[in-house]
Amino acid sequence: MVGLDIGGTKTRGIAVVDGEVVADREVGSANVQNVSRETAAANLAELFAALDAGEAARVFAGSGGIDTDADAEALAALIRPNAPRAHVTVVHDSRLLLAAGRARSGVAVIAGTGSAAWGTNEDGDEARAGGWGYLLGDEGSGYWLTREAVRYSLHRMNLGFAPDELTQALLEGTGLSETSQLIAHFHDPGTGRRYWAQRSRVVTEAADAGHAGARFLVDQAAHDLARMAAQVARQLGIDGPVILGSGLGMHVRRLQDGFRAALAQEGIEDVRILDRDPIFGTIELAARSHPA
Repeated sequence: MVGLDIGGTKTRGIAVVDGEVVADREVGSANVQNVSRETAAANLAELFAALDAGEAARVFAGSGGIDTDADAEALAALIRPNAPRAHVTVVHDSRLLLAAGRARSGVAVIAGTGSAAWGTNEDGDEARAGGWGYLLGDEGSGYWLTREAVRYSLHRMNLGFAPDELTQALLEGTGLSETSQLIAHFHDPGTGRRYWAQRSRVVTEAADAGHAGARFLVDQAAHDLARMAAQVARQLGIDGPVILGSGLGMHVRRLQDGFRAALAQEGIEDVRILDRDPIFGTIELAARSHPA
């Protein structure tokens, strides 16, 4: 079996034999919301070659942007040429997160390049919040966090203030010398969603160093993510578990603390931070399902 976790920044693949991971590789994104179909196809071909998985009998893939059966089939069509004999299953990547969190029911919250919440209850009902992409939402994501830091810096510039620690770190992280250059740099086709999401560390590190503006942004991200989780939990009539994962969710302590606190105010106490990468959820999901 091959498991794929297709994110906005990278694609990770594992080859699994008798429940054991025998190969683990990463390439660029194969998410067609972030790269062209040609680039996605090339990255998938590179990944399957690196995994030596052309003869795989099963491929289980999770990806952002899988909102309809047509979305799933479009991605499956890109995967199939790399493993012609395989039965290919494509799901939204939030399902990987819940499975990796060792839960069959509950709410999974993605806080990475993008953001989304998805959940299911014991009756098999499902609900989602967010996951609309960076042009329509992605609140609390890495992209959102950096974009808001850019807006913060430009607002200070308009008020005539000198760059503070957060703005200076942002300029250093983008190789710029003046705050005004952030405008053109942000709109430059060469600096897309992935580029800005990768620079969210500038904001989280500034928050850890005590910068009030950066702390406000991280706290707002935590609140927005918790709001999505609570919405899904209410729709499903459950009170957990809520599992927070992906890059920001798994590694930013202030975000985790704010997320827990916001959900506690909603009466949701069973909140867990994912302790292994979402891709390992593919093993669990594949074991639960059977090819048609």
